[in-house]
Amino acid sequence: MSALTLRKIRFRSGLWEGQIDNAPTSGARPQISVRFLDREVEDVTLTEGDAPGSWRLSVPIPSEAVGDGVQSFLIYDTVADVKLGDFALVAGEPLADDLRAEVELLRAELDMLKRAFRRHCRETI
Repeated sequence: MSALTLRKIRFRSGLWEGQIDNAPTSGARPQISVRFLDREVEDVTLTEGDAPGSWRLSVPIPSEAVGDGVQSFLIYDTVADVKLGDFALVAGEPLADDLRAEVELLRAELDMLKRAFRRHCRETI
């Protein structure tokens, strides 16, 4: 188990940024690895934060990660060999079709629930 915690700060202009807290205040840099498609992402930077034990993590999104579908990134504490967090990129038309299908299923289920509720109300009066 890792004492480190990860929180997202922002994601813009192809750069995912987060903050790592609870690092030892001895000044030792946490050992962090970011993986995409089971390969380590290059040019990840870790800079000391404003508060003791905090570090800023910057992950540049590789160009091969930009495309249709869902692309997942995993962030690890390599010393404890524990996943600290993850984030995903979601894009493309196939996704839009999936979302439309999900909304249609939700609407159908809602209609079914409305009919069942109305029937229940009629029967209990």
